[in-house]
Amino acid sequence: MQEVFKGSFTQQEPIPDAGIDAALAVLRHGRLHRYNTTAGEISETALLEQEFAASVGARYCLAVASGGYAMATVLRALGVKPGDKVLSNAFTLAPVPGAIAAVGAVPVYVEVTESLTIDLEDLATKLSQARVLLLSHMRGHLCDMERLMALCDDAGVRVVEDCAHTMGAAWKGVPSGRYGAVGCYSCQTYKHVNSGEGGFLVTDDTDLAARAVMLSGSYMLYERHLAAPPKEAFEHIRYETPNISGRMDNLRAAILRPQVADLETQCARWNARYARLEAGLRDVPGLSLVERPDEETIVGSSIQFLLLDWPAEAVRDVIARCAARGVELKWFGAREPVAFTSRYDSWRYAPSAAMPATDRILAGVVDMRVPLTFSLEDCDQIARIIRAEVGAVFQKAA
Repeated sequence: MQEVFKGSFTQQEPIPDAGIDAALAVLRHGRLHRYNTTAGEISETALLEQEFAASVGARYCLAVASGGYAMATVLRALGVKPGDKVLSNAFTLAPVPGAIAAVGAVPVYVEVTESLTIDLEDLATKLSQARVLLLSHMRGHLCDMERLMALCDDAGVRVVEDCAHTMGAAWKGVPSGRYGAVGCYSCQTYKHVNSGEGGFLVTDDTDLAARAVMLSGSYMLYERHLAAPPKEAFEHIRYETPNISGRMDNLRAAILRPQVADLETQCARWNARYARLEAGLRDVPGLSLVERPDEETIVGSSIQFLLLDWPAEAVRDVIARCAARGVELKWFGAREPVAFTSRYDSWRYAPSAAMPATDRILAGVVDMRVPLTFSLEDCDQIARIIRAEVGAVFQKAA
Protein backbone atom coordinates (compact mmCIF):
# COMPACT_ATOMS: atom_id res chain seq x y z
CA MET A 1 0.00 0.00 0.00
CA GLN A 2 1.29 3.49 -0.88
CA GLU A 3 2.10 5.72 2.09
CA VAL A 4 0.10 8.95 2.38
CA PHE A 5 1.21 12.04 4.29
CA LYS A 6 -1.46 13.17 6.76
CA GLY A 7 -0.02 16.48 7.95
CA SER A 8 -0.97 20.08 7.10
CA PHE A 9 1.14 22.36 4.94
CA THR A 10 -0.53 25.48 6.35
CA GLN A 11 -0.66 24.80 10.10
CA GLN A 12 1.67 27.03 12.08
CA GLU A 13 3.07 26.54 15.55
CA PRO A 14 1.26 28.31 18.40
CA ILE A 15 2.31 31.82 19.38
CA PRO A 16 4.88 31.53 22.20
CA ASP A 17 3.48 31.77 25.72
CA ALA A 18 5.48 34.95 26.31
CA GLY A 19 3.78 36.53 23.30
CA ILE A 20 0.34 35.43 24.46
CA ASP A 21 0.98 36.86 27.94
CA ALA A 22 2.22 40.15 26.48
CA ALA A 23 -0.77 40.34 24.13
CA LEU A 24 -3.17 39.76 27.01
CA ALA A 25 -1.50 42.58 28.95
CA VAL A 26 -2.07 44.92 25.99
CA LEU A 27 -5.69 43.82 25.71
CA ARG A 28 -6.25 44.38 29.43
CA HIS A 29 -4.92 47.95 29.41
CA GLY A 30 -6.46 48.69 25.99
CA ARG A 31 -3.64 50.85 24.61
CA LEU A 32 -3.35 49.15 21.23
CA HIS A 33 -2.38 52.24 19.23
CA ARG A 34 1.39 52.60 19.17
CA TYR A 35 1.30 56.25 20.32
CA ASN A 36 -1.24 55.69 23.09
CA THR A 37 1.06 55.49 26.11
CA THR A 38 0.97 56.54 29.73
CA ALA A 39 3.57 58.78 31.34
CA GLY A 40 6.97 57.09 31.20
CA GLU A 41 5.65 54.11 29.21
CA ILE A 42 7.43 52.85 26.10
CA SER A 43 5.11 51.14 23.66
CA GLU A 44 5.48 47.51 22.61
CA THR A 45 5.91 48.70 19.02
CA ALA A 46 8.78 51.04 19.85
CA LEU A 47 10.52 48.27 21.82
CA LEU A 48 10.02 45.82 18.96
CA GLU A 49 11.58 48.26 16.48
CA GLN A 50 14.57 48.75 18.75
CA GLU A 51 15.04 45.00 19.18
CA PHE A 52 14.67 44.16 15.50
CA ALA A 53 17.10 46.92 14.50
CA ALA A 54 19.65 45.51 16.95
CA SER A 55 19.14 41.99 15.62
CA VAL A 56 20.20 42.99 12.08
CA GLY A 57 22.64 45.75 13.01
CA ALA A 58 20.59 48.65 11.61
CA ARG A 59 20.42 52.21 12.91
CA TYR A 60 16.71 52.58 12.24
CA CYS A 61 13.66 50.33 12.10
CA LEU A 62 9.99 51.03 11.45
CA ALA A 63 7.25 48.48 12.17
CA VAL A 64 4.34 48.68 9.73
CA ALA A 65 1.13 46.96 8.69
CA SER A 66 2.67 44.61 6.10
CA GLY A 67 5.75 43.84 4.06
CA GLY A 68 4.00 45.19 0.97
CA TYR A 69 3.28 48.46 2.75
CA ALA A 70 6.95 48.65 3.76
CA MET A 71 8.07 48.35 0.12
CA ALA A 72 5.62 50.96 -1.20
CA THR A 73 6.57 53.31 1.62
CA VAL A 74 10.27 52.98 0.81
CA LEU A 75 9.63 53.70 -2.87
CA ARG A 76 7.74 56.85 -1.88
CA ALA A 77 10.51 57.85 0.52
CA LEU A 78 13.03 57.42 -2.29
CA GLY A 79 11.01 59.84 -4.41
CA VAL A 80 9.74 57.34 -6.98
CA LYS A 81 7.03 59.11 -8.96
CA PRO A 82 4.25 57.99 -11.32
CA GLY A 83 5.75 56.91 -14.61
CA ASP A 84 9.21 56.23 -13.16
CA LYS A 85 10.75 52.86 -13.91
CA VAL A 86 11.75 50.46 -11.14
CA LEU A 87 13.89 47.37 -11.74
CA SER A 88 12.75 44.10 -10.16
CA ASN A 89 13.08 40.33 -10.52
CA ALA A 90 10.73 38.65 -12.95
CA PHE A 91 10.46 35.75 -10.46
CA THR A 92 8.75 37.21 -7.42
CA LEU A 93 5.35 37.39 -5.72
CA ALA A 94 2.52 39.84 -6.38
CA PRO A 95 3.21 42.28 -3.48
CA VAL A 96 6.46 43.34 -5.19
CA PRO A 97 4.97 44.56 -8.49
CA GLY A 98 2.02 45.65 -6.37
CA ALA A 99 4.27 48.04 -4.44
CA ILE A 100 5.62 49.43 -7.71
CA ALA A 101 2.10 49.88 -9.09
CA ALA A 102 0.97 51.50 -5.82
CA VAL A 103 3.21 54.51 -6.49
CA GLY A 104 2.29 54.63 -10.18
CA ALA A 105 5.70 53.41 -11.31
CA VAL A 106 6.47 50.94 -14.09
CA PRO A 107 8.44 47.71 -13.53
CA VAL A 108 11.41 46.73 -15.62
CA TYR A 109 11.73 43.01 -15.00
CA VAL A 110 15.09 41.25 -14.87
CA GLU A 111 15.55 37.61 -15.87
CA VAL A 112 16.03 34.79 -13.35
CA THR A 113 18.73 32.11 -13.29
CA GLU A 114 18.47 28.39 -12.55
CA SER A 115 19.58 29.31 -9.00
CA LEU A 116 16.26 31.17 -8.74
CA THR A 117 18.09 34.47 -8.22
CA ILE A 118 18.20 37.64 -10.27
CA ASP A 119 20.32 37.32 -13.43
CA LEU A 120 23.16 39.76 -12.83
CA GLU A 121 24.19 39.74 -16.49
CA ASP A 122 20.70 40.82 -17.55
CA LEU A 123 20.60 43.33 -14.69
CA ALA A 124 23.80 44.95 -15.94
CA THR A 125 22.19 45.62 -19.32
CA LYS A 126 19.12 47.28 -17.74
CA LEU A 127 20.61 49.43 -14.97
CA SER A 128 20.52 52.56 -17.12
CA GLN A 129 16.72 52.36 -17.29
CA ALA A 130 15.96 53.11 -13.63
CA ARG A 131 17.40 54.56 -10.44
CA VAL A 132 15.87 52.01 -8.03
CA LEU A 133 16.07 48.21 -7.88
CA LEU A 134 13.41 46.46 -5.79
CA LEU A 135 15.27 43.18 -5.28
CA SER A 136 13.19 40.19 -4.26
CA HIS A 137 15.05 37.39 -2.42
CA MET A 138 12.39 35.11 -3.82
CA ARG A 139 11.63 31.96 -1.81
CA GLY A 140 14.72 32.57 0.32
CA HIS A 141 17.42 32.55 -2.39
CA LEU A 142 20.20 35.16 -2.18
CA CYS A 143 22.27 36.16 -5.19
CA ASP A 144 25.92 37.32 -4.99
CA MET A 145 25.11 40.46 -3.03
CA GLU A 146 28.59 41.93 -3.25
CA ARG A 147 28.58 41.74 -7.03
CA LEU A 148 25.02 43.07 -7.24
CA MET A 149 25.85 46.05 -5.03
CA ALA A 150 28.98 46.83 -7.05
CA LEU A 151 26.91 46.91 -10.25
CA CYS A 152 24.20 49.08 -8.71
CA ASP A 153 26.57 51.44 -6.92
CA ASP A 154 28.53 52.03 -10.12
CA ALA A 155 25.26 52.85 -11.93
CA GLY A 156 23.88 55.04 -9.14
CA VAL A 157 20.94 52.67 -8.57
CA ARG A 158 19.53 52.46 -5.03
CA VAL A 159 18.74 48.93 -3.86
CA VAL A 160 15.66 48.03 -1.78
CA GLU A 161 15.73 44.44 -0.53
CA ASP A 162 12.49 42.48 -0.25
CA CYS A 163 13.38 40.07 2.58
CA ALA A 164 9.94 38.55 3.08
CA HIS A 165 11.50 35.07 2.70
CA THR A 166 14.96 35.78 4.13
CA MET A 167 14.50 37.13 7.66
CA GLY A 168 17.38 35.46 9.49
CA ALA A 169 19.34 34.66 6.31
CA ALA A 170 22.68 36.21 5.34
CA TRP A 171 25.23 36.55 2.54
CA LYS A 172 28.84 36.23 3.75
CA GLY A 173 27.59 36.83 7.29
CA VAL A 174 25.80 40.09 6.46
CA PRO A 175 22.09 39.83 7.34
CA SER A 176 19.63 39.90 4.48
CA GLY A 177 18.34 43.46 4.14
CA ARG A 178 21.62 45.10 5.12
CA TYR A 179 23.36 45.38 1.76
CA GLY A 180 20.88 47.75 0.13
CA ALA A 181 19.70 51.19 1.18
CA VAL A 182 16.65 49.61 2.86
CA GLY A 183 15.56 46.12 3.86
CA CYS A 184 11.85 45.24 3.99
CA TYR A 185 10.47 42.23 5.90
CA SER A 186 7.11 40.53 6.34
CA CYS A 187 5.50 39.20 9.53
CA GLN A 188 2.59 37.57 7.71
CA THR A 189 1.55 34.16 9.03
CA TYR A 190 3.60 32.12 6.53
CA LYS A 191 6.82 34.06 7.12
CA HIS A 192 9.53 33.60 9.78
CA VAL A 193 7.70 35.47 12.53
CA ASN A 194 3.92 35.45 12.75
CA SER A 195 1.60 38.29 13.65
CA GLY A 196 -1.00 37.48 10.98
CA GLU A 197 0.03 40.61 9.08
CA GLY A 198 2.81 43.08 9.69
CA GLY A 199 6.23 44.14 8.48
CA PHE A 200 9.46 46.03 9.10
CA LEU A 201 11.78 48.26 7.19
CA VAL A 202 15.35 48.91 8.30
CA THR A 203 17.93 51.40 7.08
CA ASP A 204 20.96 53.43 8.11
CA ASP A 205 19.81 56.39 5.99
CA THR A 206 18.52 59.13 8.30
CA ASP A 207 16.47 60.97 5.69
CA LEU A 208 14.83 57.81 4.35
CA ALA A 209 13.98 56.63 7.87
CA ALA A 210 12.44 59.99 8.80
CA ARG A 211 10.35 60.10 5.64
CA ALA A 212 9.15 56.54 6.21
CA VAL A 213 8.08 57.35 9.78
CA MET A 214 6.11 60.35 8.56
CA LEU A 215 4.54 58.38 5.72
CA SER A 216 3.46 55.64 8.14
CA GLY A 217 1.33 58.14 10.05
CA SER A 218 3.30 59.41 13.05
CA TYR A 219 1.08 62.49 13.59
CA MET A 220 4.18 64.46 14.70
CA LEU A 221 4.71 61.90 17.48
CA TYR A 222 8.00 60.65 16.00
CA GLU A 223 9.85 61.38 19.26
CA ARG A 224 8.09 58.35 20.79
CA HIS A 225 10.21 56.01 18.63
CA LEU A 226 13.39 54.39 19.89
CA ALA A 227 14.82 53.22 16.55
CA ALA A 228 14.08 56.34 14.48
CA PRO A 229 16.15 59.43 13.68
CA PRO A 230 16.38 62.35 16.13
CA LYS A 231 13.72 65.05 15.93
CA GLU A 232 16.02 67.33 13.96
CA ALA A 233 15.76 64.96 10.98
CA PHE A 234 12.03 65.68 10.73
CA GLU A 235 12.19 69.48 10.67
CA HIS A 236 12.44 69.87 6.89
CA ILE A 237 10.08 67.02 5.93
CA ARG A 238 7.25 67.00 8.44
CA TYR A 239 5.15 69.58 6.58
CA GLU A 240 5.65 68.08 3.12
CA THR A 241 5.34 64.31 3.74
CA PRO A 242 1.82 62.88 3.47
CA ASN A 243 0.30 60.56 6.06
CA ILE A 244 -0.35 57.21 4.36
CA SER A 245 -1.29 55.36 7.50
CA GLY A 246 0.19 51.90 7.89
CA ARG A 247 1.43 51.68 11.46
CA MET A 248 1.87 48.45 13.38
CA ASP A 249 -0.17 48.25 16.59
CA ASN A 250 0.95 47.22 20.06
CA LEU A 251 -0.97 43.94 20.00
CA ARG A 252 0.95 42.60 17.02
CA ALA A 253 4.20 43.99 18.40
CA ALA A 254 3.63 42.18 21.69
CA ILE A 255 3.11 38.91 19.82
CA LEU A 256 6.26 39.46 17.75
CA ARG A 257 8.84 40.46 20.36
CA PRO A 258 9.41 36.94 21.75
CA GLN A 259 9.50 35.55 18.21
CA VAL A 260 12.20 37.99 17.12
CA ALA A 261 14.20 37.06 20.21
CA ASP A 262 13.93 33.37 19.29
CA LEU A 263 14.47 33.73 15.55
CA GLU A 264 17.92 32.13 15.44
CA THR A 265 16.62 28.97 17.12
CA GLN A 266 13.66 28.78 14.76
CA CYS A 267 15.88 29.22 11.72
CA ALA A 268 18.03 26.30 12.83
CA ARG A 269 14.89 24.16 13.14
CA TRP A 270 13.79 25.10 9.60
CA ASN A 271 17.22 24.28 8.26
CA ALA A 272 17.21 20.85 9.87
CA ARG A 273 13.95 20.06 8.05
CA TYR A 274 15.23 21.52 4.79
CA ALA A 275 18.36 19.36 5.02
CA ARG A 276 16.30 16.18 5.44
CA LEU A 277 14.13 17.05 2.45
CA GLU A 278 17.14 17.99 0.34
CA ALA A 279 18.90 14.73 1.19
CA GLY A 280 15.79 12.73 0.34
CA LEU A 281 15.41 14.43 -3.06
CA ARG A 282 19.02 14.26 -4.16
CA ASP A 283 19.85 12.23 -7.30
CA VAL A 284 16.26 11.80 -8.46
CA PRO A 285 16.30 11.36 -12.27
CA GLY A 286 14.84 14.43 -13.98
CA LEU A 287 14.74 16.49 -10.77
CA SER A 288 17.27 19.27 -10.13
CA LEU A 289 17.84 20.69 -6.66
CA VAL A 290 18.79 24.34 -6.25
CA GLU A 291 22.32 24.14 -4.91
CA ARG A 292 22.99 26.75 -2.22
CA PRO A 293 26.38 28.53 -2.31
CA ASP A 294 28.71 28.42 0.69
CA GLU A 295 28.44 32.21 1.06
CA GLU A 296 24.72 31.93 1.78
CA THR A 297 23.24 31.37 5.24
CA ILE A 298 19.79 30.05 4.44
CA VAL A 299 16.47 29.82 6.25
CA GLY A 300 14.81 26.72 4.84
CA SER A 301 11.16 27.59 5.40
CA SER A 302 10.37 26.42 1.87
CA ILE A 303 12.12 24.20 -0.65
CA GLN A 304 12.17 24.37 -4.44
CA PHE A 305 13.25 21.95 -7.12
CA LEU A 306 13.27 22.12 -10.91
CA LEU A 307 11.65 19.80 -13.41
CA LEU A 308 13.49 21.70 -16.08
CA ASP A 309 12.33 21.34 -19.69
CA TRP A 310 9.60 18.87 -18.73
CA PRO A 311 6.34 19.04 -20.72
CA ALA A 312 3.69 20.99 -18.81
CA GLU A 313 1.38 17.99 -18.67
CA ALA A 314 4.13 15.91 -17.02
CA VAL A 315 4.68 18.56 -14.33
CA ARG A 316 0.93 18.72 -13.70
CA ASP A 317 0.93 14.94 -13.39
CA VAL A 318 3.61 15.09 -10.68
CA ILE A 319 1.67 17.79 -8.79
CA ALA A 320 -1.56 15.78 -8.97
CA ARG A 321 0.04 12.47 -7.99
CA CYS A 322 1.76 14.03 -4.98
CA ALA A 323 -1.46 15.77 -3.95
CA ALA A 324 -3.27 12.43 -4.02
CA ARG A 325 -0.73 11.23 -1.46
CA GLY A 326 -1.10 14.29 0.80
CA VAL A 327 1.88 16.33 -0.43
CA GLU A 328 0.99 19.88 -1.51
CA LEU A 329 3.31 21.21 -4.19
CA LYS A 330 2.97 24.57 -5.94
CA TRP A 331 3.98 25.19 -9.55
CA PHE A 332 5.04 28.54 -11.00
CA GLY A 333 4.60 27.44 -14.61
CA ALA A 334 0.82 27.62 -14.91
CA ARG A 335 -0.59 30.18 -17.33
CA GLU A 336 -3.24 31.27 -14.85
CA PRO A 337 -2.40 32.35 -11.27
CA VAL A 338 -3.16 29.78 -8.56
CA ALA A 339 -2.93 30.98 -4.94
CA PHE A 340 0.42 32.75 -4.51
CA THR A 341 1.99 31.27 -7.67
CA SER A 342 1.18 34.15 -9.99
CA ARG A 343 3.90 35.20 -12.44
CA TYR A 344 5.09 38.35 -14.15
CA ASP A 345 2.71 37.98 -17.12
CA SER A 346 -0.26 37.62 -14.73
CA TRP A 347 0.16 41.16 -13.36
CA ARG A 348 -1.62 43.19 -16.00
CA TYR A 349 -1.38 46.28 -13.79
CA ALA A 350 2.42 45.96 -14.15
CA PRO A 351 2.93 44.73 -17.72
CA SER A 352 6.13 43.39 -19.21
CA ALA A 353 7.59 42.20 -22.47
CA ALA A 354 8.01 38.45 -22.89
CA MET A 355 10.97 36.95 -21.02
CA PRO A 356 11.82 33.59 -22.59
CA ALA A 357 14.72 32.72 -20.28
CA THR A 358 12.57 33.30 -17.21
CA ASP A 359 9.63 31.48 -18.80
CA ARG A 360 11.81 28.38 -19.15
CA ILE A 361 12.77 28.49 -15.45
CA LEU A 362 9.25 29.20 -14.19
CA ALA A 363 7.89 26.30 -16.26
CA GLY A 364 10.01 23.98 -14.13
CA VAL A 365 9.84 25.54 -10.65
CA VAL A 366 8.07 23.39 -8.06
CA ASP A 367 7.73 24.84 -4.56
CA MET A 368 6.80 23.44 -1.15
CA ARG A 369 6.30 25.06 2.23
CA VAL A 370 8.21 23.57 5.18
CA PRO A 371 6.25 24.48 8.33
CA LEU A 372 7.85 23.86 11.71
CA THR A 373 4.90 21.66 12.59
CA PHE A 374 6.59 19.00 10.40
CA SER A 375 8.81 16.54 12.22
CA LEU A 376 12.06 15.32 10.69
CA GLU A 377 10.34 12.00 10.06
CA ASP A 378 7.56 13.86 8.22
CA CYS A 379 10.20 15.38 5.96
CA ASP A 380 11.65 11.94 5.23
CA GLN A 381 8.19 10.64 4.29
CA ILE A 382 7.40 13.66 2.10
CA ALA A 383 10.71 13.23 0.26
CA ARG A 384 9.97 9.55 -0.35
CA ILE A 385 6.58 10.39 -1.84
CA ILE A 386 7.95 13.13 -4.12
CA ARG A 387 10.85 10.91 -5.14
CA ALA A 388 8.51 8.07 -6.06
CA GLU A 389 6.04 10.19 -8.03
CA VAL A 390 8.68 12.18 -9.93
CA GLY A 391 10.40 8.91 -10.75
CA ALA A 392 7.16 7.30 -11.97
CA VAL A 393 6.30 10.20 -14.27
CA PHE A 394 9.87 10.51 -15.53
CA GLN A 395 10.04 6.83 -16.32
CA LYS A 396 6.67 6.96 -18.08
CA ALA A 397 7.84 9.86 -20.24
CA ALA A 398 11.20 8.27 -21.09
